[in-house]
Amino acid sequence: MGASEAALQLLSGKLSCQVRTSSILANSNSLLCYERRFKARNCGDWRYKQIKGLKKLQDCSSLHAFRGLHSVFRGEKIHNRSNLSICNCQQPERVSKTIIKGGNGKSMHTVSPKIPNLTPDEQNMKQENGARPFSEGFKTASPVNSRPRTNTESIEDEAWHFLRAAMVYYCGSPVGTIAANDPSEATMLNYDQVFIRDFIPSGIAFLLKGEYDIVRNFILHTLQLQSWEKTMDCYSPGQGLMPASFKVRTVPLDNDESATEDVLDPDFGEAAIGRVAPVDSGLWWIILLRAYGKCSGDLSLQERVDVQTGMKMILRLCLADGFDMFPTLLVTDGSCMIDRRMGIHGHPLEIQALYYSALLGAREMLAPEEASTDLVRALNNRLLALSFHIREYYWIDVKKLNEIYRYKTEEYSYDAINKFNIYPDQIPPWLVEWMPSEGGYLIGNLQPAHMDFRFFSLGNVWSIVSSLANIDQSHAILDLIEAKWEDLVADMPLKICYPALEGQEWRIITGGDPKNTPWSYHNGGSWPTLLWQLTVACIKMKRPEIAEKAIKIAERRLSRDRWPEYYDTRRGGFIGKQARLFQTWTIAGYLVAKLLIANPEAAKMVINVEDTELLSAFSSILSSNPRRKRSRKRVKQSFII
Repeated sequence: MGASEAALQLLSGKLSCQVRTSSILANSNSLLCYERRFKARNCGDWRYKQIKGLKKLQDCSSLHAFRGLHSVFRGEKIHNRSNLSICNCQQPERVSKTIIKGGNGKSMHTVSPKIPNLTPDEQNMKQENGARPFSEGFKTASPVNSRPRTNTESIEDEAWHFLRAAMVYYCGSPVGTIAANDPSEATMLNYDQVFIRDFIPSGIAFLLKGEYDIVRNFILHTLQLQSWEKTMDCYSPGQGLMPASFKVRTVPLDNDESATEDVLDPDFGEAAIGRVAPVDSGLWWIILLRAYGKCSGDLSLQERVDVQTGMKMILRLCLADGFDMFPTLLVTDGSCMIDRRMGIHGHPLEIQALYYSALLGAREMLAPEEASTDLVRALNNRLLALSFHIREYYWIDVKKLNEIYRYKTEEYSYDAINKFNIYPDQIPPWLVEWMPSEGGYLIGNLQPAHMDFRFFSLGNVWSIVSSLANIDQSHAILDLIEAKWEDLVADMPLKICYPALEGQEWRIITGGDPKNTPWSYHNGGSWPTLLWQLTVACIKMKRPEIAEKAIKIAERRLSRDRWPEYYDTRRGGFIGKQARLFQTWTIAGYLVAKLLIANPEAAKMVINVEDTELLSAFSSILSSNPRRKRSRKRVKQSFII
């Protein structure tokens, strides 16, 4: 259902939701309730009159159909003015018996999962978290207790303690976990925010533990923050973009300094170092939405009209036509987990693997309706073209390396072998010595006259998880990890990329970034959070012993080193020079890895199996001569490579 149709249903009283206006945001710089503000101003605006006549406002995360500039329909409930610190508004997961009519005419029921009983310590932590202001009203997680682990307490118990201490509450309910909870760090920067990509392992851990509320709340509240406005301002988010992070703030009400309320304050990259918008946030959001449905069995969340609309907006943003000729997603540098300048602009493997996974997951969850026909067709076309492109042109092993070594250049024809005009001299000397006789991997990037031969762990591992890599390639990637264990794992799993940029190359590509010095941070640093993605990939390929070996290595130091963000040096032997301690996704990544090793079947919530229709179409492409001369006349076909 389009936004205009949703708006008509809203104003006709068919949908229950809460409305906001950009003028309020311009004055208050926060996400404040439309209805209450118009009451406070005794305003006779027609929008307030329409809202006042609606059915009782039950669901504060309903379809965001009527939007103003920058942020409309943020959807918080009406706050209790008598409560001076904590907003007691009704949360989305507590709504029951709410029926929303979908675009296909079907009724979609919002299910209210049971809220788990909290221990007295957790209740105290929750109350403290909900009441204590921090830094201009921002409510952070509870201060972490860095007490030494007792003899009877396992590493997992300690990890759960720190993960729960990182939880952030909004209006009394958990909505996420902050990036780091380091009590020794005076300058938090944006580590005190809830990042979408950082919360994914936390969300998976809570799902595996049977605690679904925090994941449901996170999905709905981040959906409320999604950008709905097409803008020409280069400093405003594009339509459909998910924020990189958000924080929960406690702010005073206008004209009533004695009363406060909770608001969500998103960051789309406007305040980020480098001012880069997050490309991966929306992709991770779709992956987590699918995981929630598979793990909890609650499919009503993904069937909601607002969730369906938000998912379609992400897809349209990613599938939009542009000047790029490739089926891969074109992005700028620093727009993913590697959020600093590292020469990954263009078509980095990490984004392509997440893109493929999100497209497959969205296709599963999209409600069958006539309005989605064109979107599904475009989605299928892109899936086939993307899988062919990555498997055919990103793959590197000894055989392919020798083929590149003998490439002819400056070929102008439709049936050229060296399609991207790659010069053999681009093959770096380190790769000739490093490439094992058995195994292979997907290169980090491909552009005209440029191949980034670095090994990027997340992109390769998630290509296995998403089935972007075929079965033989998936096994070959794991073979390479085993063969190059001392380079990629060593003293702490897992190298984010290999090798590091050094010397003049580092200075030119990174701009002399002092945080990205060789074998540190994103430039060859070791990131323990990658344990969980490695574990999922190993479970999928029925080789869990690789993940078990990596987990044992991590267990030797993670607790003792106080759960650092990353490790430095070629072998990952030193705690990162600027690494935060008690890094939440380090803690959550370890927990997910342990939980999945104990229950491998649960990994199916994030695994994408090979699609038989795509596989058949892919095989037909390979069976024909891919180097045949293409006709200039337009060919009518379903899939375009």
